[in-house]
Amino acid sequence: MRKTILIVDDEESICQSLGGILRDEGYDVLTAGSGEDALKIIDEEMPNLVLLDIWLPGIDGIEVLKVIRSDYSHIRVIMMSGHGTIETAVKATKLGAYDFIEKPLSMDKIILLVNHALDIITLEEENVLLKQKVSQQHELTGCSISIMELKEAIGIIAPTNAWVLIMGENGTGKELVARSLHKLSRRNGKPFIEVNCAAIPEDLIESELFGHEKGAFTGATQKKRGKFDLAHEGTIFLDEVADMSLKAQAKILRILQEKKFERVGGTKMIHVDVRVIAATNKDLEKEMEEGRFRQDLYYRLNVIPLLVSPLRERIEDIPPLVERFLNDFSVKEGEDPKKITDEALALLMEHDWPGNVRELKNIVERLVIMTPSRVIAAGDIPLFAKESSHEIESKPTFSKLSTSLDSDSLRTARIDFEKQYILRKLREYEGNISKTAEAIGLERSNLHKKIKSYGLDVEK
Repeated sequence: MRKTILIVDDEESICQSLGGILRDEGYDVLTAGSGEDALKIIDEEMPNLVLLDIWLPGIDGIEVLKVIRSDYSHIRVIMMSGHGTIETAVKATKLGAYDFIEKPLSMDKIILLVNHALDIITLEEENVLLKQKVSQQHELTGCSISIMELKEAIGIIAPTNAWVLIMGENGTGKELVARSLHKLSRRNGKPFIEVNCAAIPEDLIESELFGHEKGAFTGATQKKRGKFDLAHEGTIFLDEVADMSLKAQAKILRILQEKKFERVGGTKMIHVDVRVIAATNKDLEKEMEEGRFRQDLYYRLNVIPLLVSPLRERIEDIPPLVERFLNDFSVKEGEDPKKITDEALALLMEHDWPGNVRELKNIVERLVIMTPSRVIAAGDIPLFAKESSHEIESKPTFSKLSTSLDSDSLRTARIDFEKQYILRKLREYEGNISKTAEAIGLERSNLHKKIKSYGLDVEK
């Protein structure tokens, strides 16, 4: 979009000459001969930049600048004066002027200043859009009662420093809830550090959480800050907290109680200020009864419990989720968002979604990629396919049978697509088996079996 510049000067010759040059540079130009006229034009046209003379009949430029900075703070102002002094320039700058230029005007300097000011405006607009996009990625999508209640609870809890325990099945969006809590908290300008408790080997738990000094053990070639150290004054998210060993739980409990620790191999006591958010897909009360989870750690973490309902209990959230994923993945592929018919949506709403929102997200991504039409119809929706219990431990999942695959049988087409899909996701996650398995909703061991059976090269 072309930028608009307002020139405010009581000398008509300056408005004409300066306006002609700026139009030649590709800008839309407006002019005003007084402060009163300038404010009317600003209110109606909202220019991006104002070139404002200080000496004007009626309201002078300084007063106009004050109004612009008060009521239209997004508009940049460059002050002009034929009687410029250092004192005047300093005053204008303190009031919020972008810059100050003296008359007679140097057209080269004016063009340079205008280009710089408008470049900054463009960057600020892009930054706002980027923040909105990031903010949307951390927003819960849905209109069900359970999601609305969850959003309301997050709004109440987030500004406090209370610790939160998020419970829910795999794929329901527990990490999204944690990030929403951090984003809406007073700590949002500080780090959000995620710890996948299930992925840290027991012998490395202290090094990962607390860090280590150089030479603390074989392979410690340099000092490393731990997760708690990195999260100082921010939020630490302990994901899958129930999958830690009892030994690791004891170490976590100690730092949560004392809020201080020593790095492995170090002697200096490090104090930390962190907000703790934990998440689990297991019944912690049952885990405690069976001796797999420490009772004292449970009560330490469970200050405020939040439950994220499975997707099968809130099917009314499927249409807005599908719309969001269609937009997200179409943008990712560099295309306009695809549409989906009501009949196709109805088919999606009939499934019980054992993989929850993560499974739905994967299906929508497949549809965006594999459907040649701009509209996804009921015939494009994947068929249900059950795998044998020894091959996959999860409930039935979708398999995309694309009409573009030239196969003699349904089974061959399904296998063909699955092979291509797994290979693409492996490349996307740079061969990381754990991340790929989590992203596509498979157990790590099952993904290993499929990679082996298909003969896939994970390093490609």
